[in-house]
Amino acid sequence: MSLLLNGIGVSRGIAIGRAYRYEQESPEIVERRLATADLPAEIRRFRRALQRAKAELKGVRDRIPENAPADVGTFIDTHLLMLEDGLLAQAPIQHMRALHCNAEWALKLQYDELVATFDAMEDAYLRTRRDDVAHVIGRIQRLLAGHEATSAPASRGDVVVAGDLSPADIASLHDARVAGVITEFGGPLSHTAILLRSLEIPAVVGTHAALRLIGSGETLIIDGDAGLVLAGAAPSLQRHFRERLRRDRVRRATLAKSVLLPGITLDRHVISLQANIELDADLAALRRLGPTAVGLYRTEFLFINPKASPPGEEEQLRAYRKALRALRGSALTIRTYDLGGDKLFDGDMRDGQISPNPALGLRAVRLSLREPAPFAAQIRAILRASAQGPVRLMLPMLTDLSELDQCLALIAEQREALRRAGRPFDPDLPIGAMIEVPAAALTAEAFARRLDFLSIGTNDLIQYTLAIDRTDEMVNHLYDPLHPAVLQLIRLTLEGGARAGIPVAMCGEMAGDARYTRLLLGLGLREFSVPINRLAEIRHVIRNSDCGALSQPADALLATPDRAERLRRLQEINRDLDPAV
Repeated sequence: MSLLLNGIGVSRGIAIGRAYRYEQESPEIVERRLATADLPAEIRRFRRALQRAKAELKGVRDRIPENAPADVGTFIDTHLLMLEDGLLAQAPIQHMRALHCNAEWALKLQYDELVATFDAMEDAYLRTRRDDVAHVIGRIQRLLAGHEATSAPASRGDVVVAGDLSPADIASLHDARVAGVITEFGGPLSHTAILLRSLEIPAVVGTHAALRLIGSGETLIIDGDAGLVLAGAAPSLQRHFRERLRRDRVRRATLAKSVLLPGITLDRHVISLQANIELDADLAALRRLGPTAVGLYRTEFLFINPKASPPGEEEQLRAYRKALRALRGSALTIRTYDLGGDKLFDGDMRDGQISPNPALGLRAVRLSLREPAPFAAQIRAILRASAQGPVRLMLPMLTDLSELDQCLALIAEQREALRRAGRPFDPDLPIGAMIEVPAAALTAEAFARRLDFLSIGTNDLIQYTLAIDRTDEMVNHLYDPLHPAVLQLIRLTLEGGARAGIPVAMCGEMAGDARYTRLLLGLGLREFSVPINRLAEIRHVIRNSDCGALSQPADALLATPDRAERLRRLQEINRDLDPAV
């Protein structure tokens, strides 16, 4: 009997192999009251588990092959740093002493507090960092329960079926050369999903019932493009997917050959193709690619590492200079931090309160203007970095021109302060803004006339336009980048920039999805900033597209009210592309 499961395709490609069920026992956590005399021994037990967790992760890191992508070691190092942090190493001990409770319960309380903070973040990417907390604390809990460390001893060509997987698990699976991964939980923005994409392991997450429905040894098919899992498929269907797998291998070989070719369309339009970065692993990947500008450097990771205060000017400056050295003369666009209004900087911020609606609350530029000290420090660091190479400063989530005026005034103040202090910086540092709120898109020309460049952030623009949280499984099926309202706002922004004579890029997920590349070219987009692992594919589509021939089909799709018809028109626009694209 055949079985079809739907999930979220987080890593593209086809995988065919036998099911390997990877199940980890989750210990039951109960509260135990301890006498004061028993607390020292309990604290020592907790610290031993912490040290064993570090040893396990270091062992995994040491076994990573030298030719593995840098992301693998980076994410494991992130978990090691979390184990060193006071919020995991010291806060549970404080709970134990205050409540006279066992280590497991104290760790659970700390987990609940950390998860509440991450869940309150509006930004979907930052919100999924709770997964890292769950992976690290889950490892400690298993050690406290006396469970031996488990790896994923799958065999070459297996399709792994699991509830969830940590970056350390993925490292072991990569070493085993598994064919694909299926998980019951997870989302497209987790570190696990990012790592699977980086390693090019086809994967579908969020299948919910996979472990209950799939037996060990069953032949499975993963379609990472469509987010589908098939078990017990008929021979004819298996032949179809094996042919897809063969074509996918040919496509990857073709893309690898074109990765360093210029982004020039068939009708000779030069398209700027830039990268989105945030981690040191991204810098290592950029070095391998050759000269590539960065259209979006997310700086949030400098700020969300749990600590008592935000990074200072010097710490940020070191990070920006490191990125510039990796770029070797290519431009670096640094976005000022886009954080939510939750408790991220210090205990005094908003009296520790979390916004009841973070999506519409104090975040990004609103937060920066309310808490100007860390914002000013970041601006100074960006200005000083501009003395070392080509840097652009980008402001997130502007809604009103009054916000822009306040930001420009603060930037002017910091320029003057650096000038008085004799600190070098680029006096002509370009300043731009993200267009990710419908109000900003509708007034894009007014913003464009005061700025040097714009960049469309489609993730938030679509979410705010359609009133949909794309991470909410109850409504994310309504998330539609092809909605006429979304496309009209994109066009308005492009036209506003053109009338003001400044460039307009796109740095959201839509820019990195090859299905939309030709449509965006037809709408007039000429600058794309995409995840590093999407550069080759987007470049391939650009080099096989004719901008002049795409204008009319793009207009027709924008004017189509029916969703199914819009999808049909998109397929027609992409008709002569590789089916895998």
